[in-house]
Amino acid sequence: MTIDELFNDKTTKAKEKVTILGQYLAEKKITSDELISYSLTAKDPVKASCIEAFEYATKENPAIADEKVLAFATENLTHKAPRIKWESAKVIGNIAHRFPDKLETAIGHLLENTEHEGTVVRWSAAFALGEILKLKTPLNKDLLPTLTAISERDDKNSIRKIYLDAIKKSTK
Repeated sequence: MTIDELFNDKTTKAKEKVTILGQYLAEKKITSDELISYSLTAKDPVKASCIEAFEYATKENPAIADEKVLAFATENLTHKAPRIKWESAKVIGNIAHRFPDKLETAIGHLLENTEHEGTVVRWSAAFALGEILKLKTPLNKDLLPTLTAISERDDKNSIRKIYLDAIKKSTK
């Protein structure tokens, strides 16, 4: 089944489509280039599902992500649709350790998303920034005090906890 056929199948639920796409990526039945290319012309809900499929696949096997996936996820952190922002952040959180010297742009966009009114967008940004902080790269010189300040002002305990856990692990 092609990506287009899958999204046009009315008998398969949206969540199932994401799982199937994620499995296709993991099993190399489709390439990341194919999924990125398809999502570029898709409407926002379909694009978000494509990015969520990357999140699904990279959680199990981060090695399937190349620099194109990183660039795609980074670019979509600035998208207007909240779901696209948060799925992109989760992908970056899953693959950041593969690209420790190519995260500056992603960090900038993630920091912008820490100010978003949506809790899930902020939570996902916290997850990705926390994973980046745990890498203990030279970026931590600026990132650590920034995330400490953000953790002190976010009103959600669940988000603060993510930052505090990452800060603790990065200073060990």
